[in-house]
Amino acid sequence: MNEFGQKGKVPLSERLSVSPEEASALTGIGLTSIREAIRSGDLRAKKHGRRTIILPDALRVWLNMLPDAGKPIEEGPA
Repeated sequence: MNEFGQKGKVPLSERLSVSPEEASALTGIGLTSIREAIRSGDLRAKKHGRRTIILPDALRVWLNMLPDAGKPIEEGPA
């Protein structure tokens, strides 16, 4: 069997999708924050059966939407 037939042999950087746990490991952002971003709709994710998967492009879009460091976070009306 070739390397693509064995799960875990394709490097994360070359995968077509990643799990929330893998997204956390790739970005250094906590798993709770990743899951909250998915729940809120800020980070687009897909479902395959019971599994949640994140496409790398969706992860990049979400990362680029995060506020710049040093800028105050705008709060909505109280």
